[in-house]
Amino acid sequence: MGKKRLEDAIKQIDHPIEVTYRCFELDPTMERDVKDNMYEKLAKKYGMSIETAKANTENMTQMGKEAGVDFKFDTLILTNTFDAHRVTMLAKDHGLMHKMTDRILRAYFTESKHIGDHETLVELAAEVGLNREEVEKMLASDEMTDAVRADQQTGQQYGITGVPFFLINKKYALTGAQPMEVFVNALTKIIAEDEITSLNDQNGVSCDDDGCDIPE
Repeated sequence: MGKKRLEDAIKQIDHPIEVTYRCFELDPTMERDVKDNMYEKLAKKYGMSIETAKANTENMTQMGKEAGVDFKFDTLILTNTFDAHRVTMLAKDHGLMHKMTDRILRAYFTESKHIGDHETLVELAAEVGLNREEVEKMLASDEMTDAVRADQQTGQQYGITGVPFFLINKKYALTGAQPMEVFVNALTKIIAEDEITSLNDQNGVSCDDDGCDIPE
């Protein structure tokens, strides 16, 4: 949802903005095959009732709809996401990280696909243009593990402990799925600060490859 709001905000700004995704695991200890559903997992993790867990996710579902994201928590399949991250890093090498990330997120949150399953990941990767055999070979090995770990370490160095987290120009941070207007205002302000401001009346000496221009 935060990703969608950021994308909507960028469309409102007439300035080139490059977005880079980074790897972050909410629960690195999660098993690949999880017996609990979303509500049972939340209830156990936070000591709440199933009813409270459902109510909390219903609020998220409604906010998602308003942002244009279709959450299907009733049928969402919990799993370990490390291999999905490895696939996105492989896609990054082929210039397809954005498409791969979008595809995996939609498969997980909306289509209730098992994104920890290797066959599922291969199918998703092939859909966005990755070579099926290359993805199969990568998943059968430890390839891209170091790339994911390095990305996660970068996040730790910036003090990132939760998502969504937006780091702008390696200096400014926004946390949480902020309203689109917050992203627009923040990006506009940062872009303005990065622009060069003239502090004189242009009457001083200036030089370029053709020599120096000395005012009379």
